[in-house]
Amino acid sequence: MDSTQRGDEVDRIVDAWQRERPDLDVEPLTVFSRISRLARHLDRARRGAFAGHDLETWEFDVLSALRRSGAPYRLSPGTLVAQTLVTSGTMTNRIDRLERRGLVERHRSPDDRRGVLVQLTASGRRRVDAAMSDLLDVEARVLDALPMTERPRLAGLLRALGAQFDE
Repeated sequence: MDSTQRGDEVDRIVDAWQRERPDLDVEPLTVFSRISRLARHLDRARRGAFAGHDLETWEFDVLSALRRSGAPYRLSPGTLVAQTLVTSGTMTNRIDRLERRGLVERHRSPDDRRGVLVQLTASGRRRVDAAMSDLLDVEARVLDALPMTERPRLAGLLRALGAQFDE
């Protein structure tokens, strides 16, 4: 019997709710409880991959947004806010902390004298590149539980489910 046919903790939770509240449709739990539990496991694995490079998850998020932007690895604070889903005050604090660590630098915007751009330093680039490699190793091991042929299907289903939040 494979792991998809055995009961898991979510099956036990769903069964208990069905027993205690047969009047409720608990079917959403079969999906979202699994997503929630998987997210917690992935968060732990990600934190472990980042810790090996002396990075917190939020630091990786900011550095990777800069790295993905391409050379010269520079974005406005507003773009970083949009990409990392935090407030502008939180982003200012994060940029300050990353700048003190030598991972980013602030530069005046060439297009707007009052504007600022945040740029990844060479040290920040090395750190985020190494952390990204370790992250992909960790996530690939998690995906080993699924056949290669099922991965695109799962990615598509998750994309469709998340689209309502990206509008």
